[in-house]
Amino acid sequence: MSMKVSDHVLERLRDWGVERVFAYPGDGINGLLAAWGRADDNPRFIQARHEEMAAFEAVGYAKFSGRVGVCAATSGPGAIHLLNGLYDAKLDHVPVVAIVGQTNRSAMGGSYQQEVDLLTLYKDVASDFCEMVTVPEQLPNVLDRAMRTAMARRSVTAVVLPADVQELDYSPPPHAFKMVPSSLGMPHYAPVPTDEDLARAAEVLNAGEKVALLVGQGARGARQEVMAVAERLGAGVAKALLGKDALDDDLPYVTGSIGLLGTRPSYELMRDCDTLLVIGSSFPYTQFLPEFGQARAVQIDIDPHMVGLRYPFEVNLVGDAREALTRLLPLLEARRNTAWRKKVEKDTARWWEVMQRRAAVDADPINPEYVAHTLNDLLPDDVILASDSGSAANWYARHLKLRGAMRGSLSGTLATMGPGVPYVIGAKFAHGDRPAIALVGDGAMQMNGMAELITVAKYWREWEDPRLIVAVLNNQDLNQVTWEMRAMEGAPQFLPSQSIPDVAYADFARLIGLDGIRIEKPGDVQGAWEAALAADKPCVLDFVTDPAVPPVPPHATLDQIEAAATSILKGDSDRAGMVRQGLKAKVQEFLPGGRHREDRPGAEDGK
Repeated sequence: MSMKVSDHVLERLRDWGVERVFAYPGDGINGLLAAWGRADDNPRFIQARHEEMAAFEAVGYAKFSGRVGVCAATSGPGAIHLLNGLYDAKLDHVPVVAIVGQTNRSAMGGSYQQEVDLLTLYKDVASDFCEMVTVPEQLPNVLDRAMRTAMARRSVTAVVLPADVQELDYSPPPHAFKMVPSSLGMPHYAPVPTDEDLARAAEVLNAGEKVALLVGQGARGARQEVMAVAERLGAGVAKALLGKDALDDDLPYVTGSIGLLGTRPSYELMRDCDTLLVIGSSFPYTQFLPEFGQARAVQIDIDPHMVGLRYPFEVNLVGDAREALTRLLPLLEARRNTAWRKKVEKDTARWWEVMQRRAAVDADPINPEYVAHTLNDLLPDDVILASDSGSAANWYARHLKLRGAMRGSLSGTLATMGPGVPYVIGAKFAHGDRPAIALVGDGAMQMNGMAELITVAKYWREWEDPRLIVAVLNNQDLNQVTWEMRAMEGAPQFLPSQSIPDVAYADFARLIGLDGIRIEKPGDVQGAWEAALAADKPCVLDFVTDPAVPPVPPHATLDQIEAAATSILKGDSDRAGMVRQGLKAKVQEFLPGGRHREDRPGAEDGK
């Protein structure tokens, strides 16, 4: 039997070491589906409930494995559904290859069923490489370039396969004019800055007295080198959310996350430093970086297209973070004055005390910060964490201390709703021997997380460690947007847009064969986490939490928080008493001590 184009696609993916393709079927890829049957499901077809979830699972797999994630979908609507997950990969610089079907070549241009101009549609999301295969001889070159480009540029690439082309007999490109041969493999390389640039960077860093580091996901492979540089310079280290697992949170000089979801010591680190070193991060919010002209700055990034952004850097080093720091370290001078470092460590220790106090504040019925804070002490050493977008990301960013081999991620740049559950599914296919936890809001759970629990139910018995925990913060409110409206617009909660139904998430989990626990009292929180971590199957924890606990930004003033409280009074009259006696009275717990209320003359520390 002759090999068809569809057979060769799967064979070439196997040659590239692809073990799984996250996908959803449709007649636009019928040829591929038949080839999967002939190939004994190798690479493995992982069936999501929706193409968007297949893309998110490919992103989660790529983020937590370090390998290329591959997803596939049918023509028309299937290809369209992939887009949100693919944009998540593009914006977070994650290597993902999309293989999508298309109508027959003979029907193109005829306004045929499911005919969508996929090359135009995918032109942006797969801007580094997007090609349609029209003759067998284009393979393997197109697929090889898609794989190699995704890896080299940490980006999204796409291969469009018309349905009739999938069924053609495969013939390799001959040794002839206008034929393009190809080869397998991606060499490993680590670019390094020039000696001249390193010397310039060292001059800037050595001249500083109050040095701050900001690390992102690009620094993940340079943990020891980052610590060595921080020690040499007496620096504090803040982390972009995508780099939360790049450095241990229990190091005394690591101030935690930065930005709207970040910590007060990270905000102060940037506010007060005179020198900034950014490593492997394209953190976009310049208002959380030092004032322009305040600090001299150096950037290290592997991508020359990403240097010079966000801040007026004096020196831009293009290279692998580990290699660049290894070469930079001997040029750096050890700090004798330790006052800056001591201040950073004191501020950081105070912050963690505040986090403990905030988690202990009473709420109705459960404080969501207590849910996350309780998990922190129970985290397995090899856990993989994913947070969904929304207020859940605040508690992930501020309360969970990642250390050692722990991994964590979220939709950092696109900040889309819905990737929490599919991320951990992808993680479990990358590391079936490790526990995985998704922290999601009820909005994201209703959007698509519940359906993807069916995918968990379908596959979990294959995982060596069956523990996959989905923790739902159930407050019947699209909470992050509610608080953004209050803080930015001074508007009360608009119930028609913000209020969502209470769903029995734990009951649904049990209905499809998983474990599920509904938690309605603070005293049951720790026991629920312990039960889920000890379970012999995946578990959904339905935490009924209080929507009135604000995700206060690190730079918030007391006046801003009181303004948000006032907006609650405008729209939520039934909770007015609670707000007056509770939220406004507890504002000191939401700010790290009175010393940060500089806008309040006469305020005394600790009162």
